[in-house]
Amino acid sequence: MKLNFLDQNNMEGVKSHWPDWSKQRQNMVKQLISNGQIHIFENWELKGLSDFKKENLLSNLEKVNQSYPGGICSYIDNSRKLFKESQLGKNPYEGFIPEKPDKVDLTKIDNFYSQMEKIGMQHFAKMGVVLVAGGLGERLGFDGIKIDITLETIQDTTYIKHFADNILAIERRADIQNSIPFIVMVSENTELKTRSSFIDNNYYGLKSSQVFFLKQGLVPAFTNSQGKLALNNKYELIMKPHGHGDIHILLHQSGLAKKLKSDGINYLVFIQDTNGQVFNALPAALGAAFDQNFDFMSLAVNRIPGEAVGGLAKLVKNGKSLTLNVEYNQLEPLLRATVSPEGDIPNEEGFSIFPGNINVLVINIHSYIEILEQTKGVIAEFVNPKYEDSNRSIFKKPARLETMMQDLPKLYNSDQKVGVAVFDRIWSFSANKNKLDDALIKQKLGRPAESAATAEADFYEAGRMKLRYAGMHVKDTKLISVNGISFIPGPRVILSSNFAITLEDVKNRISGGFIGDEATLFLNGSDIKLDEVELKNNAALLISAVSGASVYVRGRFDNRGFERILLSKRDMMDNNIPETVRMRGYRMVDRGALIYKFDKPGSYLIEGD
Repeated sequence: MKLNFLDQNNMEGVKSHWPDWSKQRQNMVKQLISNGQIHIFENWELKGLSDFKKENLLSNLEKVNQSYPGGICSYIDNSRKLFKESQLGKNPYEGFIPEKPDKVDLTKIDNFYSQMEKIGMQHFAKMGVVLVAGGLGERLGFDGIKIDITLETIQDTTYIKHFADNILAIERRADIQNSIPFIVMVSENTELKTRSSFIDNNYYGLKSSQVFFLKQGLVPAFTNSQGKLALNNKYELIMKPHGHGDIHILLHQSGLAKKLKSDGINYLVFIQDTNGQVFNALPAALGAAFDQNFDFMSLAVNRIPGEAVGGLAKLVKNGKSLTLNVEYNQLEPLLRATVSPEGDIPNEEGFSIFPGNINVLVINIHSYIEILEQTKGVIAEFVNPKYEDSNRSIFKKPARLETMMQDLPKLYNSDQKVGVAVFDRIWSFSANKNKLDDALIKQKLGRPAESAATAEADFYEAGRMKLRYAGMHVKDTKLISVNGISFIPGPRVILSSNFAITLEDVKNRISGGFIGDEATLFLNGSDIKLDEVELKNNAALLISAVSGASVYVRGRFDNRGFERILLSKRDMMDNNIPETVRMRGYRMVDRGALIYKFDKPGSYLIEGD
């Protein structure tokens, strides 16, 4: 490209900088201008004016040019192609016939489930955990990163501490010599706070060498279907997240995926940032993935037809099939146009045959590396512009290319096996992603509220499910409503991963007994045994024991336990009250809970009435 563009009147500013720029920068600018982006560089001030702002603009362009496979012009070209398809209303699933996916039913907590857990335990040492943690807590009214939000309020455990505790417990349980790799994807907005959270808390007991931070970059947004890059002002691009599908690019470009494979890792488990239930399902999920020889397995829950959650389906076309997530607003018209004029209809149990995606993945690293090598980690991108004009050309607000990590199966071939494991919803998935107002709207529409209060209540319910499996009689308390959000608050059961990882662990450590009303039970120790323990009313029993401390518990316990104090309207507006309390609408106050902490090895007896 000739440099005559520099002689235009509106390019004097760029011309004044040109001799100082590297060849790489000059080439990038030339490519952008030839790609229809001259507006970025027009009417610049001369050298010496706003130089810092100009440098920041060029730096952002160079970051995308270096990180996006093929460079920034490839990003622009891909956007034009996808915007054109969107403009024409192209159906991405045209010609595909939906069928129910290959699945493993793990919705019942039974002997089959326990068997899958046993198989999964055999593969703990060959597992890595990938946490997609690129989000802030703004939607929840939390001024911080989401993984620092409190999961439960009896011990004030945060999501990130809960995840780290589970990894450490799995290492101890499986007697793993090498630490389980923990990969954390961060973003421009969350990197500093995430690193600080780990450092300030001594990595939550993990080794710093086992934690890997991968930083997701931002990508430029566009103003129209012609792929014109959007500017916030003369020297500032509008930059947005590319989506959690970037984790695949980062694992490839960093070389970490290859390193983990060479270190003997066979499976990567991908988890989301505010789902406190995920480690309940992990042992059985790992077992099912191995047992079924899945290269890629999505965890799912039963889904009601029409529910606003993506459905996992096998799509068949010309003798070939792929199993992947189909967004609920695309699934219904696809079914009506192909196999079901009535749309997504319920089966005899009232559920869709297309289970709901919860964005937890178990991926065989060997076939995964092959995919990454072939694609450089770039998975199918999509666009979701909101149009301002009837020609579907101008956007209401800038749009960008996006990716989703669960779309990876689009790259698998027919020799690679993709499937689904379906779990009980409360057991495996209860996200905290809506502030009170939004949660209330969702609950009124018959959808899960997915608020801090409901996520905490479901966390306790999963604990009660474990007790029931062990044979304890459990009686739920009545449904309550706090700020319009309904949930069952108890009994509150927290069985830490240090106490039990599998259902068999729980069964071996709890014999009979009863818990009901709003009683609280917290157990943290690998050698705690309960024999016909009874907790009623508000009674609370909290036991922590170090390794080597053997604790035997029996009898009935009665105390005032914990009281839930509702926040007043004034409290809800009081910035001195922690956001994690206000997002729930209540605080828990200890009124006389029985708390035991055994910090020395030995044998101990706790006896109630």
